[in-house]
Amino acid sequence: MCEETPMPQQPASAYLRHGQTPFFRLPVVDITAQGPAAYEGADAIVLGVPWDGSVTYRPGARFAPYELRRVSAMVQSVHPVHAVDVFTALDVRDGGNVVFPPFDPEATRALIQQEVAHILGAGARPFVVGGDHSIALPIMRALAGVHGPLAVVHVDAHLDTSTAAVWGEPYHHGTPFRHAIEQDLVARGALHQVGIRATWGGADEAELVKSHDGTIYTVDRVADEGIAKVASDICTAVGDRPVYISFDVDGVDPAFAPGTGTPVPGGLSAREALRLIRELQGINLVGMDLVEVAPALDHADITLHLGAHVLYEGLALAALAKREREEGAE
Repeated sequence: MCEETPMPQQPASAYLRHGQTPFFRLPVVDITAQGPAAYEGADAIVLGVPWDGSVTYRPGARFAPYELRRVSAMVQSVHPVHAVDVFTALDVRDGGNVVFPPFDPEATRALIQQEVAHILGAGARPFVVGGDHSIALPIMRALAGVHGPLAVVHVDAHLDTSTAAVWGEPYHHGTPFRHAIEQDLVARGALHQVGIRATWGGADEAELVKSHDGTIYTVDRVADEGIAKVASDICTAVGDRPVYISFDVDGVDPAFAPGTGTPVPGGLSAREALRLIRELQGINLVGMDLVEVAPALDHADITLHLGAHVLYEGLALAALAKREREEGAE
């Protein structure tokens, strides 16, 4: 049986001619197909989730999938450090957006989980663009349903282990990792939270992570040890366990990422954020999200450009892993 040729990034001239805006100038899946059939043959799917109905401060992240598509067209295919042609080595496609009733959070979570399960059913990896951080929970549910309890690299200013105590709602964007721990989606000792610096609503937010043997890399620890060592320690700790990267853009200092609804001063630099993902080369990456980018709060697309490159770094990890597998099979 002949192998399918990967569908690479469109030439800039074609992108300008048709005027459409898929992620990274990539081919778009057949949105009329049902279930896993829509994603058949792809290695990775970039999926939009335009949902911000679970925010506790400034909304606007629902528009990120549309604006990130526009900005990501500027990203070229060949990685400057890894020396891999990402969109040739890896068959990546724009999966469109998850469609959901805009006023029903429970139905939205179910539909996100279902769509990610379809991607996994086709043998592809999901790279999901939110939306607010509440979308991470249904993504992790789908991934854990296939891979078992996950190792998670969680970049954020916040622990996201809140309860319903403050807002009276257990499923807002500050709670996904409490649910993930309580639902056994994250393996014990395999939660790595990087960039943490925000104030807590209660002491139990950090205690939950510690009781699960998770590791909190505060920004002070990152500054003291360096981002390369943090990444190296994470790689050693996760080993060959399936890894999910959950990247909240407010983990980055608002000087570099002003376009987010809950900014916290003193975060990672843009360079540290990109290097963190880059240095995770060799992990068993099974999925990734990018969340909390709020385009209306951005300035000159600064946050959008960073978000597009964060996604690209994650896709580059998947491309490297595929290249290594193919070379090992020769």
